[in-house]
Amino acid sequence: MNEVGKLDDSGIPPWLRTAIRAGGPDADDTLAKSRALRRAMSLTGKPRQAAVLVLFGGSPDPDESAPGGLPADADVLLTQRASTMRQHGGQIAFPGGAADPGDGGPIGTALREAAEETGLDPAGVAPFAVLPKLFVPPSKFDVTPVLGYWRAPTAVRVVDQGETERVVRVPLAELLDPAHRFMVRGSLGYQSPAFQVDGMLVWGLTGGILAGIIKSAGWEQDWDRGDVRDLESSLAAVGMTL
Repeated sequence: MNEVGKLDDSGIPPWLRTAIRAGGPDADDTLAKSRALRRAMSLTGKPRQAAVLVLFGGSPDPDESAPGGLPADADVLLTQRASTMRQHGGQIAFPGGAADPGDGGPIGTALREAAEETGLDPAGVAPFAVLPKLFVPPSKFDVTPVLGYWRAPTAVRVVDQGETERVVRVPLAELLDPAHRFMVRGSLGYQSPAFQVDGMLVWGLTGGILAGIIKSAGWEQDWDRGDVRDLESSLAAVGMTL
């Protein structure tokens, strides 16, 4: 197992290695927009630090017949934040949160928060890459995505209902299905890649990170990028709200 808090890319499946090389969420201009927002925010204060764990599970053996070698059982761990949360309530997210002084950096933060939110055992997770920070204006957080491979998956659950309503391993095949992909546009004109799966709308920071990794890793299937839907209507369709 990996030493908790350290990068370990030894034995990472070949179908994940392209995500390391490509750098993830540069696709869809997510990173460029984040940097511009961070520069503007630096005039009034310093962003707080946070990290999320983008945790992939699945067979270590690639499927040579699939785009990017993605195996049929590949999945990613997502959570739904409690609807009572003051910020981002009810939204779909990767496990993660604010940095603590004892974390030793974003990898430690991502693993600690994931364990606290989902009950997973960090010893079974191999963090293999750290992507560039992304600024989230509403919470004024600089969020570092930490990519991980679940070498030894453990059961996951909602640990604290005051923070999390749902914990789910979402098959990547469902996220990649062109019928489940579109763009959403908010009332202020903001656009985001979106995925509608298992009664959830994945959008915003989480949708942007996933879209970038999917494209970079070569897993993407052709989908209709001209399909732009109203954000509030799309959320209402799955029983969610802003």
